[in-house]
Amino acid sequence: MIYAGIIALIFIGELFIKNHVEKNRKDGEEKEILHGRILLRKYHNKGACMNLGEKKRSVVAAVSLILTAVLTIVFLVTLTAKGNAWLKAGLSLLLGGAFSNTYDRLKRKYVVDYFSLGVKWAPLRAVVFNISDFCILAGSLIVALTGGNGVK
Repeated sequence: MIYAGIIALIFIGELFIKNHVEKNRKDGEEKEILHGRILLRKYHNKGACMNLGEKKRSVVAAVSLILTAVLTIVFLVTLTAKGNAWLKAGLSLLLGGAFSNTYDRLKRKYVVDYFSLGVKWAPLRAVVFNISDFCILAGSLIVALTGGNGVK
């Protein structure tokens, strides 16, 4: 049950944060926090990662939905197996982020991104993320490092 809780926490937390950003941040507005290490922004990502496919948003949304559905099935199969805590945790992080971003793509027609890293290297500083992106990344790394053990 903890794994479903992780998914729900990410999804509900991100829904709250993204709604707050939509209502309270202006486009183009930037606010530094943590001594400039994090930049709060409001950005509507109309494609996938870094706006890839923004001109084919329906395709991006469909692919996102299909991949999320497949991962949900893998997750449900994995839940029935004993052990594999790391794999289950990785899939939980991945799915929490995937559900959030897929929901945005289907409901809003874009993903709400809201922070950047306050680094000197301009190309990285220009990228705008959300917490779901980091959950997807962390979950993917955990799943890759476990080698998918437990999925049969």
